[in-house]
Amino acid sequence: MSSFDIDGILGNTKELDRLRKEQEVVVLEINKMHKKLLATPKVVEKPGDNSLSKLKHLYTQAKQLSEDEVSVSTTLLGQLETLLPGPVQQRRKIDKKRMKADSDNARSSPAMRNLEACANMKDEQVAARVTPDGAEKDEWFIVKVIHFDKETKLFEVLDEEPGDEDEGGGQRKYKLPMSAIISFPKRNDPSTVPEFLPGRRVLAVYPGTTALYRATVVNSHRKRKTDDYLLEFDDDEEDGSSTLPQRTVPFHKVVALPEGLRQ
Repeated sequence: MSSFDIDGILGNTKELDRLRKEQEVVVLEINKMHKKLLATPKVVEKPGDNSLSKLKHLYTQAKQLSEDEVSVSTTLLGQLETLLPGPVQQRRKIDKKRMKADSDNARSSPAMRNLEACANMKDEQVAARVTPDGAEKDEWFIVKVIHFDKETKLFEVLDEEPGDEDEGGGQRKYKLPMSAIISFPKRNDPSTVPEFLPGRRVLAVYPGTTALYRATVVNSHRKRKTDDYLLEFDDDEEDGSSTLPQRTVPFHKVVALPEGLRQ
């Protein structure tokens, strides 16, 4: 193998690495734009707003970088194959296919996808089980995600509106496992909205509060996924009497009742 061949391979390898790093930067910017538009969709209606133009430019840039990566990868693969002898060359091709399949499986495994999704939840409001030790019942509140640690698999969240009875009366931070966090449906993405039929047990934000309580779906006339729910909330009275009226709750504040939730 000549030094010219080695230089060419190393040069394309460096170029491939550069393209992938640029793609990571562009993808981060695209994700930021997505979060902005989901949080404030009406911003695009304001005069002079260039959010959609910027997003289009980012997608165009990502597409070009992706095509460049394919081109460099193809060139690099050709350079490597021409340097391999016949029988070994065939064996290497098979090995590369196997390595690519293993790599794809690792990237697309549910656990990996779940960790990536958790890492992208920063600044999102979620439902969180915040239950002190020894408590008789699970307590769920709306909190904001501050950070997700992929190593410990713990969420750091902020309770921005703690109750008056909380010590200090200020905002409180918690570190919670993935099992204690539930994402709310997205207002602008019907595909994330589950369909809860009448009689289904759910967790829902009680109107006028940031707390979630157990409830039962009452209405059966919903025509769209994004219609509100009519719910009957559980009463916590010890005698079992029901004094809570039925309440209408927005669809994006209702989640499935987790299995094993303490009564």
